[in-house]
This record gives sequence, structure tokens and C-alpha cells, in this order.
Amino acid sequence: MNSNHQKQAILYRMVMEDHVCPYGLKAKDLLERKGFNVEDHHLKTREDTDAFQEKHGVDTTPQTWINGKRIGGYDELREYFGEGVKDGDGASYKPVIAIFAVSFLMALAMSWKVYEAFLTVRTFEWFISIAMCLLAVEKLQDVESFSTMFLNYDLLARKWVRYGYLYPFGEALAGILMISGALVWLSSPIALFIGTVGAISVLKAVYIDKRELKCACVGGNSNVPLGFVSLTENLMMIGMGVWMLIK
Repeated sequence: MNSNHQKQAILYRMVMEDHVCPYGLKAKDLLERKGFNVEDHHLKTREDTDAFQEKHGVDTTPQTWINGKRIGGYDELREYFGEGVKDGDGASYKPVIAIFAVSFLMALAMSWKVYEAFLTVRTFEWFISIAMCLLAVEKLQDVESFSTMFLNYDLLARKWVRYGYLYPFGEALAGILMISGALVWLSSPIALFIGTVGAISVLKAVYIDKRELKCACVGGNSNVPLGFVSLTENLMMIGMGVWMLIK
């Protein structure tokens, strides 16, 4: 028997005039990538969807059946195939890894463009400066949330709450100036100051007080654990501030 006939799946998903369920599209794509022929049923109205959910005793769509057995929604389908399901509360370093990786690649590209060499002194200067800018952008997306999470551990912010609102602007300004190499007299002290305060705060919260906290380094809604990554960010700023002054 043809393998396509052996692997059949039935999928019900919302495909309305003003809304196509993204998880339905993901479920269909996943099934097809696993080699299934998909019997794709569209729920075209709100009434169709409500009737379907009531009939099958489910609260959400899409819903998938394989070999006559209901698997469930997209997350359940991923579990069925042994693929990981994102834990909304689980710790993750992915945001920081992505920022540092993109920053380094951008620095390599800039160095090649200017010097026709990948690894130069400016490569590492640009890497740290770009990373500072990208980390600042993450914080600036929601300064209120960032400042709230920041108050959990930053020593200066606890004394002067407005510092939590100013921090991302200072980080962005220092990073931008360091990319250009301009106004070192301003960028270096900013980087040194916020880096030093941040490093001391992280050391106290994590390594002295042994507190388990989330880091605000990539914004106030992140699941990045406070610790080594946060300390690295601050040490990079300190090092860059010192280097730019010496240079």
C-alpha cells in the first residue's frame, strides 16, 4: 500500500474571511512535513467554530485526528511527534544568544567593509557597541516593564527609581557613540558607570544573596535568568569604557 494512504490526518482549523488561524497553518505544515496526507476542513464562520467545539467538547482550534484518534491542538501535535513545546515560564538564554550572535556578525561585516579584514580591533569594539544598542532596544520596547523587573536587583534603582527609566537610554547613547568613536568623554563614563553599578548589583543579588531572579537585560518580559549573562553584559560595558578612554 502507498505510504501516503497509510498516513492520513484530519485537521479542522479556522479559515475565515477576516482571520486565518496561524496555529492551524502551523499544524497543517507540521503534518505535511511528517509525510501525512491532510484532510483539511475549514471552519469558515464563528458559528461553524462554536458548533464544532461544542460537538467535540473542545475549547480551541485547530484540532487534529490521526488514525481516528484525536490528538488535539498544535502544541499537542508537536508533543505527539516528539517535538519540544515552548514553556512560557521556562528559563531561556535564546534572546541573549541571538543578540550577541547578530551583533558579532554585524561587527564582522562592518570590519570587512571598512578594512577588508574580519578580525580587527574595531571588530570587537563594534561587537560590544552593537550589542549594547540591541540590548537597549529590547529594554526600550517597554520601559515600564523593564524598570519594574530592574528594581528586583539593581541597587541604584532601588535608591532612585527614575534610574530604571534612564538606564536603557544611557546604554543606547553609549553604544551609538562608541560605534562612531565620537564623544568618548561622554560615552565612556556612561558605560563605566552603568556597567559598574550593574555588575555590583548582580554580584550581590546572585552570588552573595543567592537569589533566583529573572534578568531585565533583554527587557521586562524576558525569561533570561539573572546571573552570568547579566554580569557579562556589565563587564563588557566596563571593559569598553576603560578601553575607549585608554585608546
